[in-house]
Amino acid sequence: MTNDFHTLKPMPVFSAGSATRVERDLLGEREVPADVYFGIQTLRALENFQITGITVNHFPNLVKALAMVKKAAAQANRELGYLENNLQTAIAGACDEIIDGKLHDQFLVDMIQGGAGTSTNMNANEVIANRALELLGHSKGEYQKAHPNNHVNLSQSTNDVYPTSINLAVLLSYNDLVQSMEVLCVEFDKKAEEFAQVIKMGRTQLQDAVPMTLGQEFAAFAATVREDVARVKELVALFTEINMGGTAIGTGINTDPEYRQLVVSALSEISGIDFVCAENLVEATSDMGAFVMFSGVMKRIAVKISKICSDLRLLSSGPRAGLNEINLPPMQPGSSIMPGKVNPVIPEVVNQVAYQVIGNDLTITLAAESGQLQLNVMEPVIAFNLLQSMRLMTQAMETLAQRCVNGITANEEHCLQMVENSIGLITAVNPFIGYENATRIAKQALTTGASVKQLILEEGLLSEEELNDILAPENMTQPRKVSLKSPA
Repeated sequence: MTNDFHTLKPMPVFSAGSATRVERDLLGEREVPADVYFGIQTLRALENFQITGITVNHFPNLVKALAMVKKAAAQANRELGYLENNLQTAIAGACDEIIDGKLHDQFLVDMIQGGAGTSTNMNANEVIANRALELLGHSKGEYQKAHPNNHVNLSQSTNDVYPTSINLAVLLSYNDLVQSMEVLCVEFDKKAEEFAQVIKMGRTQLQDAVPMTLGQEFAAFAATVREDVARVKELVALFTEINMGGTAIGTGINTDPEYRQLVVSALSEISGIDFVCAENLVEATSDMGAFVMFSGVMKRIAVKISKICSDLRLLSSGPRAGLNEINLPPMQPGSSIMPGKVNPVIPEVVNQVAYQVIGNDLTITLAAESGQLQLNVMEPVIAFNLLQSMRLMTQAMETLAQRCVNGITANEEHCLQMVENSIGLITAVNPFIGYENATRIAKQALTTGASVKQLILEEGLLSEEELNDILAPENMTQPRKVSLKSPA
């Protein structure tokens, strides 16, 4: 019997015989490849956390955020006299390179990890320290000149660096999410205008309801997505409150009294985002409320988009034995056995993305609840799922807009035919012939197969002119004033 899942072994980070340097930590000595910028603690994390295969550099904005936070801390420490100018300049130079997209291949720890993000923080500390050493003219590993903890991590803890970096990563990423939503809204708006005169049956509980236009249906799609553009823009403001300066548990141990405001001010300047220091750093260090709320709006977006995609699949079902009101652009052959079949693959993939995002929200909720006392150690899985949800929904909505919605066409004659044959027309004439007559006509139409219009004319309940006016598309798809006569 074979097993598709391999037994995890320590990740090889260098080839036998390659040059190494010796580094030391609490647990002892290890050889580290001489040419890498990470160090011994990152090496241990690579061996310990082979979980998802998705590493920190999978989210470039998180790597950039870490570098911005480290640069801000170095700047604050220099202003307070705790870091020499040349050392601060070297650390800032290394951070700038990372912010510019360099050295991201050195951020290799798994997104899901034990230790509340310590491995990610130390990965950043080691890479920055070793690059700073080179800028100072020294070799990697000469930590007596520039140390990952003593210098790069000065006045910091994972417990303020890591959540602040996640906040900043969200703020650096949300514009892409908003843009994808706005692009999708524009495509729905275009279709709403294009289909403004296409009359069709609206449906409730999958049964014929009353007439509407296909344009109204697509305008509703645009409106529901646009609502959440506003929600996203409102909620991201929560991430501008950070706990930098709180260090281990929010008490600010090992920091200068002026450090807190200096580092927040420096980060605001570096990132171009106006951050504020949390009023209560002990609370802010353990609280995951902003992540829960933002994940909630991500779930709301996913639910809405999934519902829209399910509607598109229903409306395009057929082509001969379904609703067949719209045609989705054909993207690929749909079957290995059924010739000629084309599937709604774009709405299908977006449905699946939505299910993933909904599941991510549950993970974030459970992780946020699982913190104990002064720290939530589950932040890595929160960061992973929240950033993944943002990326997935961004890409899914771009795909839906560009590879589906903008190519949708309407089967106008078929839509009109279904309206004319629908018993749902009886609702439009109900105010003019009375509920009892309307019910009788509807039942008779259902039993005999005759049209509602035909039966009303045969019984003389309304003249053809009156009936044509009532059933005119513009009169059935929007409110209007009418003069009612007593039903016969």
